[in-house]
Amino acid sequence: MMKSAYFQSVSSSRGYWLISAIAGVITLAGLIGAEHMESAGHWVTGMSNQVVWGVPHVFAIFLIVAASGALNTASIASVFARDDYKPLARLSALLAIALLSGGLAVLVLDLGRPDRLIVAMTHYNFKSIFAWNIFLYIGFMFIVGIYLWMMFEPRMNRFTARVGTAAFIWRLVLTTGTGSIFGFLVAREAFDSAVMAPLFIVMSLSFGTALTLLIGMLIFWINGATMDPALAQKLRRLLGFFVIGVAYLVAVDHLTKLYVTGHHQLEQFILVDGGIYTLLFWGVQILLGTVVPAILLLLPRFCQRGYLIAAALLVVVGALTQVYVLIIGGQVFPLELFPGYSVTSTFYDGVIADYTPSLAELALGMGGMGLAVLVTLIGVRILPFVPVQMTGKNQD
Repeated sequence: MMKSAYFQSVSSSRGYWLISAIAGVITLAGLIGAEHMESAGHWVTGMSNQVVWGVPHVFAIFLIVAASGALNTASIASVFARDDYKPLARLSALLAIALLSGGLAVLVLDLGRPDRLIVAMTHYNFKSIFAWNIFLYIGFMFIVGIYLWMMFEPRMNRFTARVGTAAFIWRLVLTTGTGSIFGFLVAREAFDSAVMAPLFIVMSLSFGTALTLLIGMLIFWINGATMDPALAQKLRRLLGFFVIGVAYLVAVDHLTKLYVTGHHQLEQFILVDGGIYTLLFWGVQILLGTVVPAILLLLPRFCQRGYLIAAALLVVVGALTQVYVLIIGGQVFPLELFPGYSVTSTFYDGVIADYTPSLAELALGMGGMGLAVLVTLIGVRILPFVPVQMTGKNQD
């Protein structure tokens, strides 16, 4: 007998309005930060000619990558025919759309001229990986929207696996495209790597699963319920393996660069004498964001709900730190304009750039997170996304 779930919308409780208010305030703060940067100019930020992608891009990339991974639970349920993951399939798809919305909002508002978005949407340079990603992002939302329709409409349930397969393939292509943005930037030593595409795919699985657990538990708490312990434990083990997978590919990337003599200075900077970037890499990304969560997630003695929440939170903190070290650390390291030749000038050649994020940047980045949570809360309040009970019938 296959299990399935009945669904309901979230009740209008005090907890719901409290969390919605908090998410709304954070989103509003992001809009105020974006308006300040737009009206005053980007000189009010910590960005410069050397560091052109700041903290808002860190949050945007984190949310976009996590959006792909958030669909993982729905993919397991429909593509791989695991009915035990079915109760979270709808919420998983909603989270994918919400996280991508938050990430793209930050990305658009951080570009400096959001009023020219229509130009960017109607004039494409197909030699640019950025242009291709616009199609990937829009296509992802469209396919996931149809995917949700298949799950909500009983007459369309028979197409769920087919549409889910299309969404699964699309999310792999999307994350590959996002990773390729960095992998194709040969001018930046920290980005130029064939490992970037697979690394971003595994990162998406880790980031998305962690957020699915955290936001899913939050939604259940608002509704006065708890997530099915058996399903939570399955996601716990999955997240543990994804964390190990990310750590493995990060190690492969750095070992590959250490093997190439031309990248030794970069690795010396990131791993040994990079100051705050070295501290963030070893202290937060590796220790707090990888080692500790892996222990909490994979050892049976830490199977309690509190440990799971702590581990998922640490994974999110480690994920943001990883993207920060990759994007900001990769930019502050000086460009090698003429490989094999020594260059001397007074314009930052061979100089580690300075970058200190401003309050407006932090507000904009956090605003994207707030928007993602707000979209999720609105969705679960309007439509039946949350499972309420298990049954032996094969019914959606």
